[in-house]
Amino acid sequence: MPVVVPHWAPHAPLEPLRLDWLARAGVEVAVLRLDLIDPLIAGNKWFKLAPYLQQAASLGAQGLISLGGPHSNHLHALAAAGKRFGFATVGLLRGEPQGTPTVADLHEFGMQLHWLGYGGYRARHHADFWKPWRERYPELQPVPEGGGGLPGARGCGLLLDMVREQLPALGWTDYHGWWLAAGTGTTLAGLVLAEAAVHPVYGAMAVPDDHGVAELVGVLLAQAGNADAGYQLFDASRGGFAKVDRELADFILDLEAECGLPLEPVYTAKALMALRHCVEAGYFPSGTRLLFVHTGGLQGRRALLARLLELSGRDSLS
Repeated sequence: MPVVVPHWAPHAPLEPLRLDWLARAGVEVAVLRLDLIDPLIAGNKWFKLAPYLQQAASLGAQGLISLGGPHSNHLHALAAAGKRFGFATVGLLRGEPQGTPTVADLHEFGMQLHWLGYGGYRARHHADFWKPWRERYPELQPVPEGGGGLPGARGCGLLLDMVREQLPALGWTDYHGWWLAAGTGTTLAGLVLAEAAVHPVYGAMAVPDDHGVAELVGVLLAQAGNADAGYQLFDASRGGFAKVDRELADFILDLEAECGLPLEPVYTAKALMALRHCVEAGYFPSGTRLLFVHTGGLQGRRALLARLLELSGRDSLS
């Protein structure tokens, strides 16, 4: 059965973030709570997926095939959307078969899984990677890792409209920039395109420099015919992708206790920690107003919660 694009327009609230280190610096931050748009299809993932779903519908495809790791927020959202809206999904996973809360959900949502090993997954950047999978699943539309690519970036431009309509409720007439985690840089590129140089976009890279975020953002902007400008990248990887240490664990648990904002350690927590370092170093002057995008990912936190408590030496979140 061909894909039918659902009439679903999720909406995220824009909420003030009240923290001592922001108040001391005179910096205001409002959080776009993409983690709240849906219990399962949460975060920025839907906005990157929706354009590929539209492509699939226009081509008469019956579903989507994509790839990610055993904790992938992207695959989790894709599988959940497939179950809810009635289209087929296939996931190509990094590494050897393993059980994680995410993988259990993928099975429950009906996603067909293929484990590629580590070498097989690294081959995803090769020009002929998709050829055998297109032959095996000719009825499915391939989606790049993480929903990357220009269609995914353009889908994230909707976040600008979502923010604009909520600014008056905050008492804001304007803002001075965006701050968000960058894994592939797709969401960041989408915001840069949507802003068209009116406001800067600051990306806190959750991956080391050699993962090519800067290069990918530049490619996406070039494909869209835009100058490679209007944004700035900061290293927030803290030694490597998905690495968690005592300082990060304490930061997450202390911040949640102070303001109640739930974070996960791979993207959102590292992005906010990098913002704190910039704010405390005086990078943003008093009076600055920033928009922080909570990109979701809380489903992946389940596998790391025990590790956070262990590192912090605490027995519970309270």
